[in-house]
Amino acid sequence: MNPTQTLYPSGGNSPSPHSTHPSSLFPQINRCRTMRDLSQIHATFVKSGQMRDTLAAAELLRFCAPPSDLLHRDLDYAHKIFTQMPHRNTFSWNTIIRGFSESEEQNAIIAIALFHEMMKDSVQPNRFTFPSLLKACAKTGRIEEGKQIHALALKLGLSGDEFVMSNLVSVYVVCGLMRDACVLFYKNIIGRDMAVNMMVDGGRKRDGEVVIWNVMIDGYMRLGDCKGDCKAARTLFDQMRVRSVVSWNTMISGYCKNGCFKEAVEIFCEMRRVDLRLSYVTLVSVLPAVSRIGSLELGEWLHSYAESNRVEVDDVLGSALIDMYSKCGVVERAVEVFERLPRKNVITWSAMINGFAIHGLAGDAIDCFCRMREAGVKPSDVAYINLLTACSHAGLVEEGRKYFSQMVNVDGLDPRIEHYGCMVDLLGRSGLLEEAEQFIHNMPVKPDDVIWKALLGACRMHGNVEMGKRVANILMDMVPQDSGAYVALSNMYASQGNWSEVSEMRLRMKEMDIRKDPGCSWIDVDGVLHEFLVEDDSHPRAKDINSKLAEISEKLRLAGYRPITTQVLLNLEEEDKENALHYHSEKIAVAFGLISTTPGKPIRIVKNLRISKSEYTNQQSTHKGNIEENMVTHTKSISNLALQRVSNRSQQQQKQRLHTIKSGYLILSKFT
Repeated sequence: MNPTQTLYPSGGNSPSPHSTHPSSLFPQINRCRTMRDLSQIHATFVKSGQMRDTLAAAELLRFCAPPSDLLHRDLDYAHKIFTQMPHRNTFSWNTIIRGFSESEEQNAIIAIALFHEMMKDSVQPNRFTFPSLLKACAKTGRIEEGKQIHALALKLGLSGDEFVMSNLVSVYVVCGLMRDACVLFYKNIIGRDMAVNMMVDGGRKRDGEVVIWNVMIDGYMRLGDCKGDCKAARTLFDQMRVRSVVSWNTMISGYCKNGCFKEAVEIFCEMRRVDLRLSYVTLVSVLPAVSRIGSLELGEWLHSYAESNRVEVDDVLGSALIDMYSKCGVVERAVEVFERLPRKNVITWSAMINGFAIHGLAGDAIDCFCRMREAGVKPSDVAYINLLTACSHAGLVEEGRKYFSQMVNVDGLDPRIEHYGCMVDLLGRSGLLEEAEQFIHNMPVKPDDVIWKALLGACRMHGNVEMGKRVANILMDMVPQDSGAYVALSNMYASQGNWSEVSEMRLRMKEMDIRKDPGCSWIDVDGVLHEFLVEDDSHPRAKDINSKLAEISEKLRLAGYRPITTQVLLNLEEEDKENALHYHSEKIAVAFGLISTTPGKPIRIVKNLRISKSEYTNQQSTHKGNIEENMVTHTKSISNLALQRVSNRSQQQQKQRLHTIKSGYLILSKFT
């Protein structure tokens, strides 16, 4: 009897658990360490005629087409062996298809072509064929081929195989056909009697079902927003009877990708409560959310967890930690993480440059960039974005021009829309509005709304209403439902006292049902995130907060501080303007921080809108007043007040700026 037929039945993928493992029949293949070793054994097999043995050829094939071992993977060599095999059974076809499907996209296309050859050779596929094949369809976006393979899987009676079904769902999800994915999911999972399902091959079915749930959750997150599809993903997650670490990680990363940072941190805290071991992916997924909400305490805990559990702080995790410390206001800790990294690449260098940039430390950012070049690391386009951002915040126009030119002419990088946006921002902040506008018109790519918003912001900063009207009209045509242009133009009119135009603009917004994003501030106290809106009275400690606000206002008045009411762009009496400033969300957050933290502890506030000049002045005065009060009566003081602004201006470009108050003085560039 042919030993191949004994060990590999025609419909199987692997030997029976009671048979001898085929690799034991060819110990010389097991001893191979390189492809050169294998090629020598291959030559011996050809000379001795062993290549006619399907099992021997299959073992050679398995060595050079492994799904995950990149060191030994040589798909070209594997394909040559495969084409020389006189008898190719299902196992051989599955091996070569899996090898190509697990590789890059162009090889995944070859996997689909190989399956076509398999069908022409009248070789019957089995349940191990389809997962690899469907992964290739998902990777290449071949939905039509995916549908045909779906039909074949049903014809072969594989509708009950969880791993085939999970990969089918994945194809529909990745190709954006969520409705079809839902039909498949609810028919094969929700509509099934799960108790009966668990009776047969329970472990495999349970694992397969968890995979399908995870795929569906990921699908909703891909299409999601915090109010819509993310909610559907959360509903599915809550319905899961068994969750894997991947389930939690999918929810965390999905929330982050959709800008739902608070929700990402909340579900991570739930994960901690179920005492599930955190993976490397968990840490990398949640750190961006920690950065966005400014939760330094949680970020430090994550860093400590990684070190105590021997999680390798590589370039990706290291960059996430650098970003977290930078955006939480402690750039010194970010530098410590950076310097301790065993290996630095362009990702880690870029993260450190960005850390300096958001703190307004342009000189340090430029020095870091120069160190990167000296270390022999070629700058990436992201590194240049961060460097140009640093120049923009510091008003370094000539330096910005130099580095933009260097990026193109020295490093040979094609500018992306973000690079052009940085240059417009740099020119606009520096008052070179006409040059910024001309720069936009000369761009080789079509400017997006972010580019025009940068110029509009500069128009408002420098009081150029005429250009502001022109730019705002472009934006209103480009993104008619975005409130940014309407609000900016309305504010420019208000700063001139042109209340009739302000009324006209607000009426237009009302007719189009366009609503301005409300000002919102967050503060993390003892690991709990507190959110405040303008004139927010909903907090359980609202009475104490209002008392502290009144106390601060009175002490500021006695110290000679007067609110800058010109920043209130409303047609109100002076007293009403002062009251409007009194209940800004960041003031409420500061007051809550003062009554909730111990003396000397830094207060970190994250805000979604720009902080007004009045708030800068108020917070400096508040700081000084509390320091003086602390010296006399030993009551509360702020040793460090960090104000982080998160601006979700678009999905393409999200900037963060961080301002720090120390010893009563705001560390702030006039260009910030």
